[in-house]
Amino acid sequence: MADPVLTRGLTKQFRSQTAVDSVDLCVPAGAVYGFLGPNGSGKTTTIRMLLGLIRPTAGEISVLGMPMPQRTDEVLRRVGALVEGPAFHPYLSGRANLARLDAADRHSDVRTAGRRIDAALDRVGLLAAATKRYRAYSLGMRQRLAIANALLMPRDLLVLDEPTNGLDPQGTREVRHLISDLAADGATVLVSSHLLAEVAQMSTHIGVMFEGRLVSQGSIGELQAGTVQSVRVDTDRPEEAARVLRELGLTEVTVGAERATGVLGDVEVAKIVPNLVNDNIAVLGFTVQRPSLEDVFVSLTGEGFDVSG
Repeated sequence: MADPVLTRGLTKQFRSQTAVDSVDLCVPAGAVYGFLGPNGSGKTTTIRMLLGLIRPTAGEISVLGMPMPQRTDEVLRRVGALVEGPAFHPYLSGRANLARLDAADRHSDVRTAGRRIDAALDRVGLLAAATKRYRAYSLGMRQRLAIANALLMPRDLLVLDEPTNGLDPQGTREVRHLISDLAADGATVLVSSHLLAEVAQMSTHIGVMFEGRLVSQGSIGELQAGTVQSVRVDTDRPEEAARVLRELGLTEVTVGAERATGVLGDVEVAKIVPNLVNDNIAVLGFTVQRPSLEDVFVSLTGEGFDVSG
């Protein structure tokens, strides 16, 4: 299957400001792609170009194998989107709000509207609250209703811009679990967020935006593997263990209380413990310490990150 989202050299300029600078985005089929970056990094502008809401200054966009914005009508009927927060009538019920939005969609079938609306509400866990007025909904319920709107028709791609923005911990969990369930059912999900912890818990792939540029993308494992990894040896002879680590080629070797650590570099992990044992150094514990996503972000941008919001 072709990648549902591809861009080449995607650029957007507003007068003298370049909001998005030559972005090559690749969202694999079936992925939950975490579009990560601080506020103002160009995520929402990129998403708006993907959906044909604004035109790029330069570059190419392919969504579901079709060029955008040239084939907007064909593409958007297969895409569900939540961009810059939900907007509903506060005095109407959740079901009535969805009925109005469905009626405005010229591709929807009025004969199946009731069934589809109830199915979407049930899918996001709001069927029991379908008759409650929107103004009585919690923030988490409002976000889930917005996602229900995106699910009124069959969708191959879901694009969610900051879906947990402003939610309490319970609402955040609700939306996060819903996204995971949608992906498990076969949808490809592009979810934009400035909250690293949320991206880490729901995503299979990540793209990191910073100052308008896509500084890295790939699976979480690929991004972590591309950064510095270290090893820790627990032993009652840390000085001797440190010597062996240096001889093997590890760098930045340090000695602590009953442990030695070093940066792995290109050294094969499988060689370390046998060499220690051959020197009669008891290995009480051995750990390869992989960088966290926060470490990855700092290594890519040189700045800290909003970990939890």
